[in-house]
Amino acid sequence: MDGPDWTSGIDRGRASVARVYDYLLGGAHNFSADRDVARTLEAIEPRARAIAAANRAFLTRATRYLAAEAGVRQFIDIGSGIPTQGNVHEIVQRVDPEARVVYVDHDPVAVAHSTSILAENPHADVVQADITDPGSILEHPAVREMIDFDEPVGLLLVAVLHFVPDDRDPAAILAALTAPLPPGSHLAISHGTHKEQTAEAVRQVYRRAVSGGQATLRTAGQIRDLFAGFDLLDPGLVHGPLWRPDSPQDVPEDPERFWFYAGLGRKR
Repeated sequence: MDGPDWTSGIDRGRASVARVYDYLLGGAHNFSADRDVARTLEAIEPRARAIAAANRAFLTRATRYLAAEAGVRQFIDIGSGIPTQGNVHEIVQRVDPEARVVYVDHDPVAVAHSTSILAENPHADVVQADITDPGSILEHPAVREMIDFDEPVGLLLVAVLHFVPDDRDPAAILAALTAPLPPGSHLAISHGTHKEQTAEAVRQVYRRAVSGGQATLRTAGQIRDLFAGFDLLDPGLVHGPLWRPDSPQDVPEDPERFWFYAGLGRKR
């Protein structure tokens, strides 16, 4: 990771949410600070890699459903992270090569690599912005050019809302993000929960060592409330591995110990 131009100006001594996640998914776009945090997480939670993979698998299944069954042809993926296998544009453009995707992340490494990957793709783009400033996302020229708000949109908020603290009012942020979406649009959310003491220990690691990593873990009821204005599709809000698994073999023996909930809602 030494030397590439994209490292210029990046604080390599401070871990980032996107790069820690990249490491847990087996990626290479991370620094020693990110790896140190990830290894600490693995010491606390030996399933850390499996949980990250399960979260990514939920994104894949939800996106595939939206493109192949719900007929959605445009997507906004906020908190998209560093590109890895099974990116949203790859999933949806296998269904329709002209399906449109805008990725949004505030991490400069995630944006730099997304920009490189999408350079030859006219139907996908990336925006550097923060979820806590919905206007900067919705009014961004790339979003306005790529997304037709008269047609259904798939809004993907996977493993990002637990990094929005209560004092930033995640419900108000969601209300702003979903207001311009027409009926028939969909909202996918996965969100960490504080069901176990382990999850709280992980939260403390992020708070101390990760830039932008002040996680707020929420109950199932609190996460369900984030779907205001949307009807949850079957099977509702469930532990991530239980959301429409591709086969029974994909469900672990202890899905409730994969401490995040996942759901997909359709706007009324």
